Amino acid sequence: MKVTMTSIMSGKVNTLDLPITQDQIDMWDQGYLIQDAMPDLTPDEREFLMTGITPSEWAEVFTEENEEWDDIDQEVF
Repeated sequence: MKVTMTSIMSGKVNTLDLPITQDQIDMWDQGYLIQDAMPDLTPDEREFLMTGITPSEWAEVFTEENEEWDDIDQEVF
């Protein structure tokens, strides 16, 4: 099923084709934990469903944060 989400981090709209059914989405909406309703999804795919954030966005943010910390470490030492 193609799922389109807007990233809460960047505001970008992304679409992924995920191996899920409407029944699974309904289970999640009814209060099932996402990992129980959709056990075949990867953690990255579940994150995308919950927040719209893609793995590449996470990588970009954490790379930038690491670079900022590296700069701070160099200034301190």
